[in-house]
Amino acid sequence: MTHLVEGPYFDDLTVGDVFEAPSATLTSGRAAVHQSILGGRLQLSLDEHLSRAVAGRVLADPGLVTDLAIGQSTPVTRRVVANLFYRGLAFHRMPEIGDTLRTRTEVVGLRQNSSRPSGLAALRMTTRDQDDRLVLDFWRCAMLPLSSPDVSTGHADDLSAVGSPADPSALLDSLADWDLTAWRPASGPEVETGAVWDLAAGDVVSSAPELARSTLNLAHVHHDRFSQPTGRLVYGGHTIGLAAAHVSRTLPQLLTIAGWHGCDHTGPVREGDTVVSRIEVEQVTEAAHGLRVADLRVIVRARADDGEDRPVLDWRPIVVLR
Repeated sequence: MTHLVEGPYFDDLTVGDVFEAPSATLTSGRAAVHQSILGGRLQLSLDEHLSRAVAGRVLADPGLVTDLAIGQSTPVTRRVVANLFYRGLAFHRMPEIGDTLRTRTEVVGLRQNSSRPSGLAALRMTTRDQDDRLVLDFWRCAMLPLSSPDVSTGHADDLSAVGSPADPSALLDSLADWDLTAWRPASGPEVETGAVWDLAAGDVVSSAPELARSTLNLAHVHHDRFSQPTGRLVYGGHTIGLAAAHVSRTLPQLLTIAGWHGCDHTGPVREGDTVVSRIEVEQVTEAAHGLRVADLRVIVRARADDGEDRPVLDWRPIVVLR
């Protein structure tokens, strides 16, 4: 008898189910592949000597960490139709190259759709390192198909209540051990509440399957163009990563990304699209050690060869800067 291992349908899930994936080590090779696809320009993630001087270790790019954590959550979302949102993502510490990460994914809410044969699964991801130190804690919501259009699960959880606000305080506290006098950030535009930057040039979406594979992402729709009638879609973290690259090149004085208040995928992205960002500063607050925390909103639009310009991402990162 042949058994297919394709991941659960929505009706296979129960609140409280837990999924785990292979642990993975953050290596310089993995970091180089990630940077080559997304083009991140955070200074401490690019300069090993500077990173050692400031943090005492070679820091991993926060985007690499989040992409790997999301990829490790995909044993439950292999059949995903769409990812609707991320909420309350907060770093508790910044991992370094050489750390090994593992992610525990728990089903915390389920709601069957009435208009299509699918359902929404709210998931909580908790990522820890080899010493069991908490690295990330966040929520996401994935749409999964039913095993049959006739299935009725009765799941009707209120997913609007899922998650909690992102709190960067743990990460900010950890910066007390850093030598911030060794960091001489590049000059950039003034970051103040209400500031807006519209990028004139975008980035082409390329190497999408390679990014998904390198971050352990199992979702069929990111690998197999025959898995859905509409064809293969780009992994949502790919679009977020390009948006983060837009932020880091617009604001080179950024120290790091501390978390996300939230992220909504407002439209599909396909390989070959060009994505362009509008960066808005919603709030700036003073923090310890002479640093500031800025709440940003990044609105991303995709341009295709047919000239269509459509919204695809609404991302609200929390960034730390001088």
